[in-house]
Amino acid sequence: MYPQNAYSQLCMVDTLEKMGISNNFSCEISDILDMIYRLWIHNEEELMLDMGTCAMAFRLLRMHGYDISSDGMAQFVEQSSFDDSIHGYLNDTKALLELYRSSQIRCLEDDLILQDIGSWSARVEYALKFPVYATLERLEQKRNIEQFKTKEQLKIEGFKLLKSGYRCLNCEPIITWISGAITNDEILALAVDEFHSSQSVYQQELQDLNSWVAQTRLDELKFARLMPSITYFSAAATMFPSELSEARIAWTQNCILTTTVDDFFDGEGSKEEMENLVKLIEKYNTPSCCDHIVLYRWDGHGEIGFSSECVEILFYAIYNTSKQIAEKAVPLQKRNVVDHIAESWWFTVRGMLTEAEWRMDKYVPTTVEEYMSVTVDSFALGPIITSAALFVGPELSEEVFRSKEYIHLMNLVNTIGRLLNDMQTYEKEIKMGKVNSVMLHALSHSGGGRGSPEASMEEAKREMRGVLQGSRCDLLRLVTRDGGIVPPPCRKLFWFMSKILHFVYMEKDGYFTADGMMASANAVILDPLQVTLLPSGLGTL
Repeated sequence: MYPQNAYSQLCMVDTLEKMGISNNFSCEISDILDMIYRLWIHNEEELMLDMGTCAMAFRLLRMHGYDISSDGMAQFVEQSSFDDSIHGYLNDTKALLELYRSSQIRCLEDDLILQDIGSWSARVEYALKFPVYATLERLEQKRNIEQFKTKEQLKIEGFKLLKSGYRCLNCEPIITWISGAITNDEILALAVDEFHSSQSVYQQELQDLNSWVAQTRLDELKFARLMPSITYFSAAATMFPSELSEARIAWTQNCILTTTVDDFFDGEGSKEEMENLVKLIEKYNTPSCCDHIVLYRWDGHGEIGFSSECVEILFYAIYNTSKQIAEKAVPLQKRNVVDHIAESWWFTVRGMLTEAEWRMDKYVPTTVEEYMSVTVDSFALGPIITSAALFVGPELSEEVFRSKEYIHLMNLVNTIGRLLNDMQTYEKEIKMGKVNSVMLHALSHSGGGRGSPEASMEEAKREMRGVLQGSRCDLLRLVTRDGGIVPPPCRKLFWFMSKILHFVYMEKDGYFTADGMMASANAVILDPLQVTLLPSGLGTL
């Protein structure tokens, strides 16, 4: 099957993904990308000479796990490659945006080709507000559906299709590789129907989560930032297929739990209460005859007791929810994996307690490394990702959870979260008496007080942005590579979390600017589509 036009085929794949219906055509998409990969390997002119086609091919191939280098993009390193081209003359902003997107798919921090392309393409006025690593699929899909033009609408509005393929979400001519033909009208109708159906699922799940909050008594903790709609949005905006219901629910429950526990350790709990909660969750080793097994004290919580009602509510919310998640996962995992959830919670609360002790004792870590060794775990993504990973498809063996790859993935995404959070909240946290990596980096550049505080702070943020970029490149390389012990659907969860973190911390800490986040949440979960379907009779949603 040779394509009528490589760009049209790539555009169709991109359209199906952007409209949220690519799962319906997974086999066809795989065939298309295999063919595009062969064209890429053979350096075919049809693919490589056109800026928009080459950039889109690079982005889609790399994000679908094909092993390709950025060498094919070297021809676009200089801005003159755009300015002197027919695209520059025609002001082809879509090709430029595609080039900019492709430059963000960096798996190596020192990839100079993509770095140079991103450097010049990001300076143009058309650069995206939200880069690829900060876009949330379901939110973008809704926007794409609402802006999608049917063939009839294109005629009405007087658009002319270029012979080389219409450069937007709409693809012409009609594509004939999916069981005959699929038109723009059919794409739109299918996307609208699927989005509408998924919203019904999301609304029911959110209702169930609100009931869970009441059942766990978390709503009795006045200090807790519960926000079920916003936390659920982070799951629905990335794990949007309806069949991932259990993954979304487990993700959201642990988002709510970790946020509440973080508030507790941030000053709402006394030292006695915090130590009590950690002791209730704390792990211990079994006798030497079976020292490869790790058990947790929480099954013996009755012997330890609760120092307050607040600790009791928090513990039972974590304990009961974790056991329920593990029980639901048994059919998929063929074993009870509650110990893995418990261990992720132990790492989390252990780090939170150390941070709280630093604050209470007014202790400042001597190095950034000392700070990060504690606060990476305390950023608390472990329980969220571990719980959701149980429901995304593959059976996860003991070796997967214990593998260096899984641990490294978790460390990378926690590092990304910690750095993003610290860069947006350091002023507030310094006032609260909390240690922050921005402050520690600034101290290391202050020269014993001889340097300007402002200059030291700017240098600290510049250095942290470099570390953040390196961590993001490492994460993307692990997520998209071929092979590895961690199954691809599980690896994708780490990338989803990274995208959510970049979205939340794009400008400010999203948890403290909830209005904007709530608007995004409503757009995905509650607000109906604003689109008119043609031909007439299908109605306006």
